Amino acid sequence: MSDDAPKSALELAMERLKKKDAEAGVVEHKLTDEQKAAIAEARSVHEARVAELQILHRSKQLSAVDPQEIERVEQEYRRDLERLASDRDSKIKKIRKDTE
Repeated sequence: MSDDAPKSALELAMERLKKKDAEAGVVEHKLTDEQKAAIAEARSVHEARVAELQILHRSKQLSAVDPQEIERVEQEYRRDLERLASDRDSKIKKIRKDTE
């Protein structure tokens, strides 16, 4: 019965991508439970650091007076967010690479 049921657009797209990957020789690696937990931990740590950064940013925003200082605080905040995201992504990439 499941073979006769209509497929959603997402299911059709996923089938096409899997077929394309198979034709290109891409091998799918399953993550272990430990790797899944490590990735979840990396994401959790990232979220906590972003929350902490947001709190610090808000306090700096409130204390900033002149426009140049406000702009400096905003640039610093964006730079820190990008750094945190980059750190998270590199950790996850390293964890995933361990399956290969």
